[in-house]
Amino acid sequence: MWAWVGLAAQVVLVVSWIVAGFWQGPHYSVMSDSISDMYAVTPPAGLLLAIVIGLCGLATILFAWLSVWPSLRGAGRLAAIGSALLGVSIYGLGDLLAPVARVACRIADQGCSPSDQLATFGGMLDAISSIPGIFLFIGAVFVLAAAMARTPEWRDVAGPSRRLGIVFIVLLVATVVAAAIDATGLGTRVFAITGAAGISGLAWRIARSAPTSSASW
Repeated sequence: MWAWVGLAAQVVLVVSWIVAGFWQGPHYSVMSDSISDMYAVTPPAGLLLAIVIGLCGLATILFAWLSVWPSLRGAGRLAAIGSALLGVSIYGLGDLLAPVARVACRIADQGCSPSDQLATFGGMLDAISSIPGIFLFIGAVFVLAAAMARTPEWRDVAGPSRRLGIVFIVLLVATVVAAAIDATGLGTRVFAITGAAGISGLAWRIARSAPTSSASW
């Protein structure tokens, strides 16, 4: 059950901010403006989007602890650490905090600057949680890959999981480069979609072996 919940959360997460892009107005650009700007204090339905993202984060946390960990618990501590890292990553705790981690305004708003965005508690929380959340997610990928290597029924995907972790590192660097050429929105969206796809793949694999996972839990 929780594997399907985790998969559905990633789909809803991506669809929610794709749809939200249509009501941001002419000054907002998906190429240059971040996803978090869409649920700032100022845009229409910003709080609604933040709540949806928050619920997706909660679903990812539950998926990590009630599905990922039981499925890989044969790997011992690695499974627990990897699941915990996924739960507190940008896709788990990071998204769960979205309703309270709202920046004060969008860069697309007239008179809004990066310093203005940090003028509220929500803006500061968004700033200090986003980057660590991304690194925690990348760490989760590598730790879970190591756990998979120690679990017979998961060894076939341990290698691909490590390579996916390398892809995320490359995408993180690319996102930094994108920010330098005013393409922050594009970089963050590519990273976000790729991460959601990776979690969805993990959820799908667990869901397909649900009887075994349920028995171990």
